Amino acid sequence: MSDTINADAPDIREVNFDGLVGPTHNYAGLAHGNVASMRHGGLASNPREAALQGLAKMKSLMDAGYAQGVLPPQQRPDLGALRALGFHGDNSRVLARAAEEAPQILRAVCSASSMWTANAATITPSLDASDGRVHFTPANLQSSFHRYLEPETTGRVLASIFRDERHFAHHGVLPATPAFSDEGAANHTRLCGDHREPGVHLFVYGRQAFGGERGPRRYPARQTLEASQAIARQHGLEDSQLVFAQQHPDAIDAGVFHNDVIAVGNGPVLLYHEMAFLDEEKTLEALRARMASPLIPVRVPSEAISLEDAVSTYLFNSQLLSNPDGSMTLVVPGECQENETVWRTVQDLLLAGYNPISDVTVKDVKQSMRNGGGPACLRLRVVLSAAERQALSGRVLLNDALYADLVGWVERHYRDSLTPDDLADPRLADETLTALDELTRLLGIGNVYPFQMGA
Repeated sequence: MSDTINADAPDIREVNFDGLVGPTHNYAGLAHGNVASMRHGGLASNPREAALQGLAKMKSLMDAGYAQGVLPPQQRPDLGALRALGFHGDNSRVLARAAEEAPQILRAVCSASSMWTANAATITPSLDASDGRVHFTPANLQSSFHRYLEPETTGRVLASIFRDERHFAHHGVLPATPAFSDEGAANHTRLCGDHREPGVHLFVYGRQAFGGERGPRRYPARQTLEASQAIARQHGLEDSQLVFAQQHPDAIDAGVFHNDVIAVGNGPVLLYHEMAFLDEEKTLEALRARMASPLIPVRVPSEAISLEDAVSTYLFNSQLLSNPDGSMTLVVPGECQENETVWRTVQDLLLAGYNPISDVTVKDVKQSMRNGGGPACLRLRVVLSAAERQALSGRVLLNDALYADLVGWVERHYRDSLTPDDLADPRLADETLTALDELTRLLGIGNVYPFQMGA
């Protein structure tokens, strides 16, 4: 399977770049509004199992013919952040003081949240950009401290891999203020006839910084309209290519902290829960008016799946992938199969024959799910031509050899159990730096981490 339609069509494919789970994967319960993260806070995690689960998902999709890439994790613990907050001394002393005086800050600087690369950046393919280049804007992730630490390294990683200026354009992060709160591609969907065609960009926001409709009352809205509009301007998108829609505030208050927890799109298909958008009909009308190909909406009503079940199973945080015959495969987490109501709806509604979704594949990503990230959270979608794929730097497109090397790397460096109390262990910091230094050489991406640059 691949996104290539026929032998004469341009070789343009969507590549899913999954984030490698970092060695400090833990359940600290840091994400307010993320129900799974809060529920599992304080439990022991298994970083090795988490990383291997992520790699197994990548390998299975690669084996099925889908283009698959990998992105490295962040440097954790972020000792530079601790020092900037006034914790001084050698690494051991810094960690000990943070554990004693500010354990929540220590947990934040050890978060492996960069594994959810759907939040890493927003991407515009060259097909849609006026200058014919792929555009990248790293998300500022200013809504939470543990994710606010990511954008600088994310920008270096993306600039290192997508280095060729003939093909790739990189933009700075938006101002890290509430007015321009940006959570990346988790709130952005590109819809089109197929990946060879220009697309329409659906940006979903939770609130307007300067007025607008009511927002959520219980949990924060992490994406602003102003941030989405700024990214569209950065990437040179025209009004005819854009739809901005507000996420339903009641869904956010139910734990739908990103749009990709309640809707997923691919090609002309938009699979969504009826509570995804504040104004459902207006959103669909705007998409239909701008798309060159007919929109295929697949609506799941609350009577079929409640918001609670949508959040607990992450049905809408599934990957939706194109097949050569025009059909699509839905990649769901195992939790969907374990919920009788959700699984029956998947069979009865999604595979009913009136939409291209013809196959469902179940993946075990439980270590990620317990922190609130399903299959779609784990990947950043980048539509690339053959020339653009050739222009990538480093060894980041998955093949059998790279998969074997990454599995071996995980097995050498990762622990099989980690509790929040273990985060103060200076040996863990040493282990992760050693692992990440080896990883950058394995991937051939150069020095991207602060410790590699003397910081």
